Amino acid sequence: MTRPRYGLARVLSKRGLCSRSEGERLVREGRVRLDGRVVRNPEHPADLQHALIEIDNVEASAVAVRHLMLNKPRGLVTTLRDERGRDTVYRCFDGAELGHIAPVGRLDKASEGLLLFSNDPQWAARIADPATGPDKVYHVQVDRIPDDACMAAMRAGVDCEGALLRAKSVSLLRAGEKNAWLEISLDEGRNRQIRRLLAALDIGVLRLLRVAIGTLQLGDLPKGQWRDLTVEEVAALGGD
Repeated sequence: MTRPRYGLARVLSKRGLCSRSEGERLVREGRVRLDGRVVRNPEHPADLQHALIEIDNVEASAVAVRHLMLNKPRGLVTTLRDERGRDTVYRCFDGAELGHIAPVGRLDKASEGLLLFSNDPQWAARIADPATGPDKVYHVQVDRIPDDACMAAMRAGVDCEGALLRAKSVSLLRAGEKNAWLEISLDEGRNRQIRRLLAALDIGVLRLLRVAIGTLQLGDLPKGQWRDLTVEEVAALGGD
């Protein structure tokens, strides 16, 4: 039986040792040994299960698979490093020694709520794929009280610079005198989709909170805190 072989950088990622881009950098810098010799080509084929890999002269074994959820605070950027020096979501993991974990999807700086992380790129890809991933549910505070026609337009879709932006479902949670809270469900994840959709309808977003991904609820997890997912939660979201 033929053993699966992939490019070395991809093997590093599949073993949960680093992201694929970080693996490419490590390989090109000559910091990775494959079966006893330095390899500088990130696409050099390697045996996924049995290759002996060393990083900085230390044997790099596959790490335990991790899946976790974070209640992302507002004001943090969803990236490992920010070229502008802004605080990132990884500040929430200071001191946890989790190894390499990557965000599964994104929330923009001004948004908050449920954000997944994992060192399992295959699982993450299934969650993030619009065709296979679960719906995402948001609670959105807006600067006016949308009428039925406006919410129907959100569901039908609005053309925004050539892209049709739509919500799978929209409902009014509560309303005050000048603003309201909406529950919006998406079955795809385009960049700043809700903000762009509402802006096209002349609605401003005051607050945007993701409260659920599929069956997984944010619940009462405190802001800035994280926890590991249970085996059942992982399977319900997209596990094998």
